[in-house]
Amino acid sequence: MHDDTDFTGKAVLVVGGSSGIGNGIAQAFRQRGADVHVWGTRKTAADYDGVSGSDLSGVGYSCVNVGDPEAIASAPEPFAEGRMDVLILCQGTVEYQRREFEQEGWDRVMAVNLDSLMHCSRRFRAALEASAGSITIVSSLSGYRANKGNPAYAASKAGAINLTRTLGQAWASKGIRVNGLAPGLVETKLTAVTTDHPKRREAALAKIPTGRFGTPDDMAGVALFLASPLAAYVCGQTILVDGGLSL
Repeated sequence: MHDDTDFTGKAVLVVGGSSGIGNGIAQAFRQRGADVHVWGTRKTAADYDGVSGSDLSGVGYSCVNVGDPEAIASAPEPFAEGRMDVLILCQGTVEYQRREFEQEGWDRVMAVNLDSLMHCSRRFRAALEASAGSITIVSSLSGYRANKGNPAYAASKAGAINLTRTLGQAWASKGIRVNGLAPGLVETKLTAVTTDHPKRREAALAKIPTGRFGTPDDMAGVALFLASPLAAYVCGQTILVDGGLSL
C-alpha cells in the first residue's frame, strides 16, 4: 500500500528548524526519507550541541539571519540544482518586558515573524513552481487573539495567517500550495516564560481541554499532512493545533 507521507527523495527546507517546533518538523521529514536542510541563527550546526529541543543529526545546516532580507537573498542554495519540494517557514522571535511597544523591539519582531515569510517565499517560488511544491507557514494562536504584552508578536502572527491565505490564492494557479499551522502552547524556549513558571504553568494548563501542552511532534504531524498528497485540495488554510485552547 502506498504511503502518502513517504517523502523519500523530496527536498525540504525548514527555516527556523534548529530547535523547538521547527526542529521537530525537520526531523519528522527526515525520518520519512526527505533530504532536509535547516536554516538557523547560530554559526554552525555544532553550536547547537547540547541545546534542549535541538537535534540536527542527518540534516544540512546554514546560518541565515532571516531578519535581514539581503541575507535571505544571498544565502547558498540548500539543495543541488536549486531543488525544492517543501518549504516550511517556522522562524519566530518575541521580545518580553514590553519591549515590543518600542520601535526597536517592534521592528525586530516584525522583520523575523512577518517580513521574512514573504522574502523566503519569493526566494524559492520558482523552485517550488517547478516541483509543484508546497509552503507551510507556522504562525500561532496569538494571531487570532490579543496578546497584551506582545503587540508585534500578535500582529505579526495575524499577518502570517492572512499572508497564508493570500499566497494560497495567488500561487495556486502556479501549482504551489500554501497553507499554515497555528500552534497553541508548546513547550519551547519561546514559551518558557509561561511553562517554566509553576503558577503560570498551572493556569495555562487549566485552559487547555486536552489537559497538556503541545509538543513539536504534535505540530510535525500536521506539517507532514499539509505537505503530502493527502492535503492536495487544501489551499490557503491555517490549521489550529492547540489542544482546544482556542475553544
